[in-house]
Amino acid sequence: MNREQSKLAYKEALQFIPGGVNSPVRALKGVGEQPLFVGKAEGAELTDVDGNRFTDFCLSWGVFILGHNHPQVNKAAMEAISNGTSYGIPSLQETELARRVCESLPGMERVRFVSSGTEAVMSAVRLARGFTNRPVIVKFDGCYHGHVDHLLVAAGSGAATLGSASSAGVPGEFVSHTVSLPFNDREALQTVFREKGDRIAAVIVEPVPANMGVINPADGFLHQLRELTGQSGALLIFDEVITGFRLSPGGAQETFGVIPDLTTVGKILGGGFPAAAFGGRADIMSRLAPDGPVYQAGTLSGNPVAMSAGIATLQLLSEEGFHANLNRKASRFIRRLESIAAGKGVRINSQGSMFTLFFSDSEVNSFEDAKQTDHAAFGRFFRYMLQNGFYISPSPFEACFISAAHSDGELCRFIEAFDKFFC
Repeated sequence: MNREQSKLAYKEALQFIPGGVNSPVRALKGVGEQPLFVGKAEGAELTDVDGNRFTDFCLSWGVFILGHNHPQVNKAAMEAISNGTSYGIPSLQETELARRVCESLPGMERVRFVSSGTEAVMSAVRLARGFTNRPVIVKFDGCYHGHVDHLLVAAGSGAATLGSASSAGVPGEFVSHTVSLPFNDREALQTVFREKGDRIAAVIVEPVPANMGVINPADGFLHQLRELTGQSGALLIFDEVITGFRLSPGGAQETFGVIPDLTTVGKILGGGFPAAAFGGRADIMSRLAPDGPVYQAGTLSGNPVAMSAGIATLQLLSEEGFHANLNRKASRFIRRLESIAAGKGVRINSQGSMFTLFFSDSEVNSFEDAKQTDHAAFGRFFRYMLQNGFYISPSPFEACFISAAHSDGELCRFIEAFDKFFC
């Protein structure tokens, strides 16, 4: 496979961009590769600048549940562009998308739009502290909530592959009020509430973590979070930047029947444009400026192009049977992978249309488990699949995704390549 143009593009990028990339995991260092420079995307397919074609199972880290370059989403965005790309003044699109988000997610009574998942989480945490007048935030090892200073503690995603639990440039004082616990450890959760319950402002969690690889919550774990936060007066924040609108119309909170106080969403929400949101109970959201004392603002928040793309995306996702059909297709695909992987030192964790291949003989139920898997084997697998025309999420700590655009033929070819890898 000729990738000379990608190599030249990377060499030039290194002259102007730190590491040659604008988000660390894109450098592919953790899998022993150089970045793939994309020229075009359509449906479930990427075409790089050398003309190589790849079936995409990363999908811009879960954004494109409909597939790349969807014509109805593009049409909505282009119509919005024709009327101007940013106003800094309210538009009707903001209210329309807000209505759809509130109708979809059970925990959303009011919503505020921002431009990224990191910004949504940062704002939700500030709001939780402002509402409760408490300092402590509880998170879980391996759950990644963006590059917010006070949450870069035992973070997953690209931070996991950097080999450190946090980041340089984050003063110790910034994380002094952050407690990180093992995911699925109900005893540790009980202990922290017993010791710090009256000082905990919020517990923030990916209800189905996807930034240490897909890890499913143990039976009763999310319900325990809801019970303990309710009893102590702390807030429960679901970070559904990845799971929102993917597992079901109402995200993980609908799937598991646990309603948080605050929710963050992103990725799918913007239909491929930079958009995210945080929201929840009306009494909490009323503490935001201009109604209340908790300040949050953004020049491009509620951008009309992103809002229009989001409206078109949620319209398509609301069509009868969309999620049932997608999850059924994903389930058939994953069951076939599992049958091939049996006895070969591979575990496949999945939830809905999300999955992760862990190279391990043991079950993977926590960040500690994920760190013990064979990362070198994953790197070999990534390179093998890339050579065979498949682009999977390039880290053993990330999720892969299936979209409505993936055809049965593309999924079958992946299964065939997966099988041959073990021969």
